[in-house]
Amino acid sequence: MMSVLPASEEGSGLPTDGSEARERRVLAVDDDPEVRQVIVAALEKADYTVWSTESAEEALELLNDRGLPHLAIVDIRLPGLDGLALCQKIHEISDVPILVLTVVDKQETVVSTIERFAEDYMIKPFNPPELAARIGRILRRMGDFTYTLEPQIRVDDHLAVDFVQQRAIAGGRPLALTPTETKLLYILMKNAGKTVLTSFILRRVWAQDEADENTLRVHIHRLRQKIEISPSRPRYVVTERGVGYSFIPPG
Repeated sequence: MMSVLPASEEGSGLPTDGSEARERRVLAVDDDPEVRQVIVAALEKADYTVWSTESAEEALELLNDRGLPHLAIVDIRLPGLDGLALCQKIHEISDVPILVLTVVDKQETVVSTIERFAEDYMIKPFNPPELAARIGRILRRMGDFTYTLEPQIRVDDHLAVDFVQQRAIAGGRPLALTPTETKLLYILMKNAGKTVLTSFILRRVWAQDEADENTLRVHIHRLRQKIEISPSRPRYVVTERGVGYSFIPPG
């Protein structure tokens, strides 16, 4: 019997194959080297692998080279592309949780950022152990990723996915994915083998927009047309009628 991802999001995506001890990756983007040093020290002490960059542009290059992290820490005030633009880009290619760490404490910015992007928002100066604790809480709530987060995730001989480049490779053919399709596939693959509730998907993919089950069905149909061997008989993205959708891992 397949597990169901609860609407509360609690403990939803943790793998049950003994891989809980797998590397946990955190991307830290801040233009202050001293802040980055503090973040790295605090999180490495808590057994995280930290990717540290000083700009949004470098962060995107790093994601392209290494794949996705489990969580991103982003400062709003960055040179060049600002932190909110980086958050937008991350949410176009995934549902990676974001913790904003910044000196910007204007209430309207805090509220807007949480509504649009952030799972949490911390004001500098900050307490390093508290930062690590908040990250742990977010990851426990959001769940883990069943597949390894490589630049190109190989599902089986037919299907591979590159979230950063927003494409799937199906039957050897590279196929562009829209931001919505990319995020849908990320959420389903993140919880591979579990049924993800329709209400959860709608809330995560269309947080700021009006969307209903019909909207979701249309996007699922389009995704299947790209990745499935036989879209009318899907083997990867399966409908659990009246409940939600599942990504079925090989075997």
